[in-house]
Amino acid sequence: MLKYDLVVIGGGPAGLAAAIEARKNGVESILIIDRDRELGGILQQCIHNGFGLHVFKEELTGPEYAERFINELEGMQITYKLDTMVLDIHENRELSAVNTKDGLMKIKAKAVILAMGCRERTRGAIAIPGTRPAGVFTAGTAQRYINMEGYMVGKKVIILGSGDIGLIMARRLTLEGAKVLAVAELMPFSSGLTRNIVQCLEDYHIPLLLSHTVTKIKGKDRVEAVKIAQVDDNKKPIPGTEKEYACDTLLLSVGLIPENELSKSAHVELSPVTGGPIVNESMETNIRGIFACGNVVHVHDLVDWVTKESQRAGKSAAKFIKGELKNNIDIVKTFAEEGVSYIVPQVIRPSNIEDSLDLLMRVKKVYKNCKLIIKADGEIIKEIYKNHMAPGEMERVKIPASIFKEKKIKEIAIAVAKDGE
Repeated sequence: MLKYDLVVIGGGPAGLAAAIEARKNGVESILIIDRDRELGGILQQCIHNGFGLHVFKEELTGPEYAERFINELEGMQITYKLDTMVLDIHENRELSAVNTKDGLMKIKAKAVILAMGCRERTRGAIAIPGTRPAGVFTAGTAQRYINMEGYMVGKKVIILGSGDIGLIMARRLTLEGAKVLAVAELMPFSSGLTRNIVQCLEDYHIPLLLSHTVTKIKGKDRVEAVKIAQVDDNKKPIPGTEKEYACDTLLLSVGLIPENELSKSAHVELSPVTGGPIVNESMETNIRGIFACGNVVHVHDLVDWVTKESQRAGKSAAKFIKGELKNNIDIVKTFAEEGVSYIVPQVIRPSNIEDSLDLLMRVKKVYKNCKLIIKADGEIIKEIYKNHMAPGEMERVKIPASIFKEKKIKEIAIAVAKDGE
């Protein structure tokens, strides 16, 4: 049985930031486990810039952002195992892992941080009718083929879904000489960042078809065409609106799912809305000593916010290992009300908040000239005016610790209201 103070599962931006922060807070015995052949996770294939504006105050590519954390990690001599698969985790923080060098390993940890990231929805998840030819890729797979493996996936491309990876791949394919015919989006709004819509579609005159979806894929050996139709308010294709696009490739950017099979083996409670663990102010799950951070909890829009959230998890895990994390019975619950999809964290133990607590959330649709209303036990404690909010961009609300110290509150609720209401 191998023994460590802290085991971090996942060597992407979340796992790296959490491990480094734990070391800075006095944890000496740390192990990072990652199933890929190198650290950095998805950042290694994200060769575009736009990373690090909040953390480093400069614009970096994905590999450059990852490199800064990898260099810091190696400078601290934190142990990591690559090409290693974690098979299961138990509630007592024992886990099984396997690789070709060490074989089957049994590992016991004082604390565990889940940082496995997320995966893409596939064609099977959205059940597009039609044949099963070559040329249908998820956007992330296409990104890896082009940026890391050096393969071009197609010449005439349709993209279904306007998630950030799909938007970025529309630009990337165009720069590599492909023709991106259109990006179709089921919803009446894009699920990506506004800056990506502008920089990746509008700047290259690529049409964004809102309230549209792919209704059929045609082709025997290779994609030959796809049919796209407009959808009604119930997301059902409207007869007579179909248009056929001759193409050889279909990219799917239809959502990300937090990777939580391991979380389930430890009986971690998952949110039906985010698909990730329900966490408290310390990023701790319902299982004592098991923490979670990054896209395994909820899908973020910027890697900078993944880093900041993961640093909180690393610091909290260090406190837990040292017996400094309080587990009192006085808890505050957060509730997403009108216009808000979810709030993370879902549970707050006020005694563990030092100065303030960031609540992260997404809204359900596009709002203009509105405000976020924050209530404590039904009483308005804060109003934040917003010119624009969209589901593709995460919102943050800072709650000062004094709110919890003034009186014992039981719940915090956040809703969207039109300006003037």
